[in-house]
Amino acid sequence: MYDEDELADIRESREEWESETRDPVRDRFGERKDRFATISNLEVDDLYTPNDVADLDFEEDLGFPGEYPFTRGPYPTMYRGRTWTMRQFAGFGTAEETNERFHYLIDEGQTGLSTAFDMPSLMGKDSDDPLADGEVGKEGVAVDTLRDMEILFDGIDVGEVSTSFTINPSAPVIYAMYIALADQQGVPREEIRGTLQNDMLKEFIAQKEWVIPPEPSLELVTDTVAFAAEQTPKFHPISVSGYHIREAGSTAVQELAFTLADGFAYVEDALDRGMDVDVVAPLLSFFFNSHNSIFEEVAKFRAARRIYARVMEEWYDAEKSESKRLKFHTQTAGQSLTAQQPLNNIVRVTIQALAGVLGGTQSLHTNSYDEALALPSEEAVRVALRTQQIIAEESGAADVIDPLGGSFFVESLTDEVEEEAMAYIEEIREMGDGSVRDGILTGIGEGYFHREIQEASYEYQERVEDEEEIVVGVNKYTMDEDTRPDLLMVDEETQDRQLERLENVKAERDDEEVEAALDEIQEAVEAGDNVMPALIAAVKAYATMGEIMDVFAEEHGTYRETVGVTR
Repeated sequence: MYDEDELADIRESREEWESETRDPVRDRFGERKDRFATISNLEVDDLYTPNDVADLDFEEDLGFPGEYPFTRGPYPTMYRGRTWTMRQFAGFGTAEETNERFHYLIDEGQTGLSTAFDMPSLMGKDSDDPLADGEVGKEGVAVDTLRDMEILFDGIDVGEVSTSFTINPSAPVIYAMYIALADQQGVPREEIRGTLQNDMLKEFIAQKEWVIPPEPSLELVTDTVAFAAEQTPKFHPISVSGYHIREAGSTAVQELAFTLADGFAYVEDALDRGMDVDVVAPLLSFFFNSHNSIFEEVAKFRAARRIYARVMEEWYDAEKSESKRLKFHTQTAGQSLTAQQPLNNIVRVTIQALAGVLGGTQSLHTNSYDEALALPSEEAVRVALRTQQIIAEESGAADVIDPLGGSFFVESLTDEVEEEAMAYIEEIREMGDGSVRDGILTGIGEGYFHREIQEASYEYQERVEDEEEIVVGVNKYTMDEDTRPDLLMVDEETQDRQLERLENVKAERDDEEVEAALDEIQEAVEAGDNVMPALIAAVKAYATMGEIMDVFAEEHGTYRETVGVTR
């Protein structure tokens, strides 16, 4: 992009600036730190010039929005056409309570729904399971049967709203329930929109919510992909999730590399089923964390699009633009929120949300300031949503496509993040003898990902304790007085109400129909057939979450049994 003679002149001018202008001031007053780095510990220089991006090729590395390699954005007009989807995570207690929160958020201007489930639902357990005692409705909504899904979306047309479901081991059951609900409402399956998290590989890498072992888990995920391609083409059956990898303590580079590698693994598994890459790839969506180091996050998002576009074309022979166009949801960093001085979290979330917007996210969840203490209150949720609305309507950040594109610093950092992430991806591919999928499965079995993340997390915590990293209100600018806000507490009678509904559903349903439906799932699993049609029939018969997931556990054994660990 730059003439060599001009670059030489700039180098000479910089050296002159350093010796004559910068160094006298620095020698006299010093600098705040001996070393400056991002939160992920990538060292940053004091000044960037064209020499730091001398190898940048505009057409090959940047291009234009909506065109390969999509560095500058997946769509031609970006937020000048429409803003990102404002999708606040919501779910607690019973379906009635979460339905009320859904309606509240829609009335306040939210443009998409995002559903949080309680731990029993996440783990494929019914609310009356002994292991569920005390956990029902505590960290999300309890969903045992289709009856709960019906109540959850009471008064909400699933043909008009896009809905995200944050659930993994039991994701196919929730997907089946949503399809059954659409059938009830008379909404054509090809019209329902939304996203199922359904990313089991990241569970074995970081989050650790699992039921059956990795390989059969992957088979089940691919069943949903194949079914979605035929029946629900506007619904994303996987949200490949780096968010939880980052929350577990990874660096930004590790989050990016491990997430993209998971995505490539799902592509490879679908291709082995005989699916076309240009059918599979457009169904994928991604989910990233946005942390405090604003420029590092922007660089991560831009590098993500570029890596994905190149790999999909060069490794998997994708031809359609849509197959190379990485689309992603962003959530602000939950692990960055502090219980101390929780109102400070509003500022953190604003910075993180702005990074997501400047990096070109397609949808965004902003965490509430009280989430380090409890489920978010209505006031905190409203502030979180207003944060997005102010960025969209008042800041001007949505008016220019890729506004930081061309910044010497951002372009240099994007290149560095891309290079380091690709080194990880290539290492994973080598572990699988040329297969990213096999490399992921090998890495899970050998504890590779756990070690990498643990080392990064430990190193970061050391920097916090040594005050190399400042966390305002925690290791600097602390206060003695209690600054906790009023908190939302889940009613202790929630579990009783949920158990009563579950008991009523079991009493009213046709037990013979349920047994026949569960047998059909068993037969599909044993035959290696796609299980989704049998799952939909089972939820329509009001089989419970636990009854359905037990079929898979009985067939494959649980992951806990196969590796001898507990969650």
